[in-house]
Amino acid sequence: MSKLNIVLFEPEIPSNTGNIGRTCVATGTRLHLIEPLGFRLNEKAIQRAGMDYWNDLDVTTYLNYEDFLAKNPGAKIYMATTKARQTYAEVQYEEDCYIMFGKESAGIPEEILVQHPDTAIRIPMNENIRSLNLANSVAIVLYEALRQHNFEHMQLQGQLRNFQW
Repeated sequence: MSKLNIVLFEPEIPSNTGNIGRTCVATGTRLHLIEPLGFRLNEKAIQRAGMDYWNDLDVTTYLNYEDFLAKNPGAKIYMATTKARQTYAEVQYEEDCYIMFGKESAGIPEEILVQHPDTAIRIPMNENIRSLNLANSVAIVLYEALRQHNFEHMQLQGQLRNFQW
């Protein structure tokens, strides 16, 4: 299976990005960060949340959204937003697709979303809540995409491989 890709558009909270980085390492997923970032990549909050996994992370940064598009031509991009018609579970994720999440305070800008109405996805939630935590949202959608591909490249943790009932 090709690698899935998580894209964070202008993330603001270092601990969220650290947690997402850790999830990406655990799942063999690439992480793409579109600047400006609300923090420096060497901040302790990222390292604390990502623990010692950050060095194993396949991460690329981009100057802006246009730079991201130029360096990933033809990328199939799913846009996670509370404004989408379809849920994250109603689409079939390609093996090498990109799943984009917006910044914590504002999401993905409307001018980008209107270009991708057919690949906009949402996580269902009660109407009285604005949004879920970014790291939780990434995990929910990423694991659905991995489930659809039967977790092909993932294995059980080392201590469980030889476990017998």
